[in-house]
Amino acid sequence: FSPLFTLALLFTNSHGKRPGTIGPIGDLIISNGNVNPDGFERVAALANSQIDGALIRGSKGDIFQINKHVYRTLFLSSTIFVSHAFLQHWHGLLQKGTGWADGAASVSQCHIAKGDSFLYTFDSADQAGTFWYHSHLSTQYCDGLRGPFIIYDSNDPHADLYDVDNNSTSILTLSDWYHTPAKRVTQTFPTPDATLINGLGRWSKDPSHDLAVVKVTKGTRYRIRMINVGCAATFTVSIESHLMTIIEVDGVNHVPYTVDEIQIFAGQRYSFVLNANQEVGNYWVRANPDLGTLGFKGGINSAILRYSGANNVEPETMSFTGVLKMNETDLVPLENSGAPGSPEVGGVDLALHLALAFKTSGAFTVNGASFVPPTTPILLQILSGARNANNLLPEGSVYSLPANSTIEISMSGGGGHPFHLHGHTFDVVRSAGSAKYNYKNPVRRDVVNVGNARDNVTIRFTTDNPGPWFLHCHIDWHLEAGLAVVFAEATESWKSTIDPTGVSDS
Repeated sequence: FSPLFTLALLFTNSHGKRPGTIGPIGDLIISNGNVNPDGFERVAALANSQIDGALIRGSKGDIFQINKHVYRTLFLSSTIFVSHAFLQHWHGLLQKGTGWADGAASVSQCHIAKGDSFLYTFDSADQAGTFWYHSHLSTQYCDGLRGPFIIYDSNDPHADLYDVDNNSTSILTLSDWYHTPAKRVTQTFPTPDATLINGLGRWSKDPSHDLAVVKVTKGTRYRIRMINVGCAATFTVSIESHLMTIIEVDGVNHVPYTVDEIQIFAGQRYSFVLNANQEVGNYWVRANPDLGTLGFKGGINSAILRYSGANNVEPETMSFTGVLKMNETDLVPLENSGAPGSPEVGGVDLALHLALAFKTSGAFTVNGASFVPPTTPILLQILSGARNANNLLPEGSVYSLPANSTIEISMSGGGGHPFHLHGHTFDVVRSAGSAKYNYKNPVRRDVVNVGNARDNVTIRFTTDNPGPWFLHCHIDWHLEAGLAVVFAEATESWKSTIDPTGVSDS
């Protein structure tokens, strides 16, 4: 049993902490407020008065107790942000034994109503690395309700590769940003107006707005924890004149791999080491999206890497072409590499194929079914005794998985969808853009790009974590349109292994 540590809620930037840093025990106040991150003011959904902020931090083995308060008085009747309900997902945290705290709407939990609070309590167990949290109700997190979640490891096997890993320098959040609130969007799949890096950016009509600045000191090596907290966009990231040595993928340590360009899909995370070994000056941090206004004219899609001693001016270079581009198939787990099962297609206890499709009605389907949130969360359908594993709702979208079995999931249909699995990391035995299968040392992660129509991206994992686990596209507009399924894993043990006793709900 790990000790509990209490940190006061901070609203200063002293001692290297981001504003609003809490954890492993603390409060998140959910509200609406006006923001102007890119030169355009709008109302947003906030956690501790911030978008893309409010860091939650702790150490490996900590038990987290995060109390969510949905503020009653800051709601706009004409705009649905957090005005009716709210839920919080802890992206990448496996929630072993605490599936009720996963925070997936209509899967593991009922909504938290406005004016109410809910205490999430969960053990980080042996997990450490870069995670994040976000609302998992409708498209709420597109309006800003998200933030980084970092678990530090005092015995990090990569510790000798970097000198600095702190809250103020080392976290780099990327997101697509919209000037129209999510619930007012008239398009089914809207186009972003700007890219935000650490909550700041520029849109094409305001080239003078402040950009995020990452401050470094020459001769120092930094661990940078990069998180795509965006709603839809995939970013191609580079740092002018600097290499990036990847050491972590989605909370899993990997063999160091040096590149000068990283493609990061919605929900994914990479830790990389940046060596501040260039001349003192200012350098562009570029995050070119695949949606919205592309390029870097006027400083859009950019932040600034600024060396100590450099003038407070913007870099002058405009273009960059990556030479050492990251290839997912070159990422190798540092420990316990190798996919479960036999080294052949279908060499597992249960193999499932998921065919993704899009209907003219605007809905997505998986094997012909579009996910429609049930009125009773799937976990409660079992715990209440109302249903059993054979008739869980929504019909056609729930797949029962046996306990302690090897599972293979293949996905076809294309479109570059980043699929995230709750409750597990998985081994990607076939990556997008590759026809080869790698069972020996495939990348291990929790969000994977399923590629184009010619791909058949394939993942494997072992069912060692009973619970209802969402598998869904992390383009939030696509999830809203039904691109998801739920794995009901080892339902016979849910009542004995998932126990929310002692959770306060007031």
